[in-house]
Amino acid sequence: AALLVLPLIVLICAAAAVLIKLDGRGPVFFIQERVGYRGRTFRIYKLRTMHAAAEGALYTESGDLRITRVGAFLRKYRIDELPQVFNILKGEMSWIGPRPEAQALSEWYQREIAFYSYRHIVRPGISGWAQVNQGNVARPEAVKFKLHFDFYYIKNFSPWLDFVIAAQTIRTVLTGFGSR
Repeated sequence: AALLVLPLIVLICAAAAVLIKLDGRGPVFFIQERVGYRGRTFRIYKLRTMHAAAEGALYTESGDLRITRVGAFLRKYRIDELPQVFNILKGEMSWIGPRPEAQALSEWYQREIAFYSYRHIVRPGISGWAQVNQGNVARPEAVKFKLHFDFYYIKNFSPWLDFVIAAQTIRTVLTGFGSR
């Protein structure tokens, strides 16, 4: 499936790359170490949505001033996530599964939240049960709640649940639910 949609994704990413370059200086892609399957780290690919020199919190807040004008649009409709199809092709991710966290955040959560590391027993996904039900969260209290969604997905792992998540992902993309 990733190979089939690759030409369309390359086209969309090329158009987004032009907009990113017109909006400001810096690289087109944001590459970050994330924790994935079996706790292994990998480099995730995203379209850059923040100012090139942006520093600050490890997670994004609503109304974050680091986000560019183009970046806000790319985030709202999840276009910034499309380069992760290359992570799928490399076998590091799946279409559906718990979202991979930045390495520093994952280490923090593992210290703060019991059983957090168990979410790594399946491949991380571009979309997941937590994303379509809760949206993007980062604070430990919200991540504890998100973990319940991740464990529900792991416990009930099935093609039917993946189909339901894919259908809800379309709704999420069209409405911008949970974006920051």
